[in-house]
Amino acid sequence: MQEFKEAAPNVLFQMLLRGANAVGYTSYPDNVVKEFIRLSAKNGVDVFRIFDSLNSLDNMRLSIEAVRECNKVAEPSLCYTGDILDPERDKYNLKYFVDMAKELERAGANIIAIKDMAGLLKPRAAYELISAMKDAVSVPIHLHSHEGSGNTIYTYARAIDAGVDIVDVAMSAMSNGTAQPSAASLYYALEGHPRQPKLNVNALNEMSHYWETVRPYYKAADKTENFPNPEVYVHEMPGGQYTNLKQQAAALGLLDRWEDIKDMYHRVSMMFGDVIKVTPSSKVVGDMTLYMVQNEITEEDVYANGDTMDFPKSVIEFFEGRIGTPYGGFPKRLQKIVLKGKQPISQRPGAVLPPVDFEEVRKKLDEMNAPTTDEAVSSYCLYPDVFKQWVTRCEEYGDVSVLDTPTFFFGMTIGEEIEVEIEKGKVVIIKLVHISEPNENGKRTVSFEFNGMPRELEIFDKNVKTEKVTRKKADKSNPGEVGATLSGSVVKLLVEKGQSVTKGTPLLVTEAMKMETTIAAPISGIIGQIHVQAGSRIESGDCLLEIDSKN
Repeated sequence: MQEFKEAAPNVLFQMLLRGANAVGYTSYPDNVVKEFIRLSAKNGVDVFRIFDSLNSLDNMRLSIEAVRECNKVAEPSLCYTGDILDPERDKYNLKYFVDMAKELERAGANIIAIKDMAGLLKPRAAYELISAMKDAVSVPIHLHSHEGSGNTIYTYARAIDAGVDIVDVAMSAMSNGTAQPSAASLYYALEGHPRQPKLNVNALNEMSHYWETVRPYYKAADKTENFPNPEVYVHEMPGGQYTNLKQQAAALGLLDRWEDIKDMYHRVSMMFGDVIKVTPSSKVVGDMTLYMVQNEITEEDVYANGDTMDFPKSVIEFFEGRIGTPYGGFPKRLQKIVLKGKQPISQRPGAVLPPVDFEEVRKKLDEMNAPTTDEAVSSYCLYPDVFKQWVTRCEEYGDVSVLDTPTFFFGMTIGEEIEVEIEKGKVVIIKLVHISEPNENGKRTVSFEFNGMPRELEIFDKNVKTEKVTRKKADKSNPGEVGATLSGSVVKLLVEKGQSVTKGTPLLVTEAMKMETTIAAPISGIIGQIHVQAGSRIESGDCLLEIDSKN
């Protein structure tokens, strides 16, 4: 942000802020959220688009006030879900959104955003919604939507007719799919309209040409579909999650069941009470979806046998109220099944979390030989594990961000020569000469030139001589054989051989594509054989450990 602001001092920079969740997937103590906002404002953010995944004003109010205290623009947002035109989906109707807009204005909003994260807002609904909100509040209205359905340009046009003040668009080369509509396309679509944007479309096209050359560098992660997907009106998956969940499904070996996953996603959403789906609530729905599809669990199974199921950690925390309480409350029966006797929190999540001692964190960072700036402390508070990994990576490899993008992602080809500016005015020239075959230890010799001088390094190739560990599968007819619910890895063992456990005792924590699950004892007994350890790779159904029944 510092570099952005220096390069473009007269441009407003906007960021997305998840209210009590800051930029994470969980709730943080109030002082962590306020400090992050202070530092973001200090380093160049001008407009804070604040939202809550459940549209909870309580979870947004602290952030709104903190932004206003920094003399920056507070833009609280309403997450659009459902369909205000559908009389059978009346939970989130027109009155709901208008009433919420009035509340946001009273809370101090400078601008109110409509965050249509899944692209569900249809053209006529957009006209009615914007018209009603413009009549109800005096602050500008900002519409953000995704182009997944193929209808968003039309939706924007109708919103513009209704008086919307701002719409979000993208460079043509980065638009459509699950992104925003093309800025140039909207410009031409509004030709002759009194509200056609006053901009230089040729300059837009020229900038888009630049992004045409950049986007291919990210092809390994860019899985956006190049065609409209009107099924979004059925599964209601947010644009940002659609490609991520598809990659998660592929990693779990479920890509051939993508149609089942889309169907289950909507079923889970309705099971959870027609919940609003955006980070982090969308992750909760996605985690439960993958868990149910991989384990062949139906909605009926959950209600009949949920007391023996190990639900994903995010699902348990959701029903505990860790990210807030949904509009209309939790489905009580399902909440009871998931929590298994745990008591949910009854107040705003951030209010029950003790404040963080920033100076204690600073001392911890100093012991790690990590940066100890306010920004580093804030980063650690939000993402401690990621911060530690970054420190370790920097210690081992240095600042790899100085590499050009293709080299960073794809490495170099034999004979290729690159220039790397390791600091201002200091450039090194690196040429890759040769990579040997792996030796018996799995190491390759990499020969290269560094500013014309020959160098060699031995590098361990992690892809060489991989050994696939085959474990026995848990016998589903034997409740004492505890199986993996998803393919992934073991994070932590919580018991040891010979230990006595009762039904419900946490046994181990597993992780699959950032989804943690605590597996509990399905029966009481003595821990027998343990077939895994922390770090073990596991496949769905693998027998992790065995419990010898006391009976």
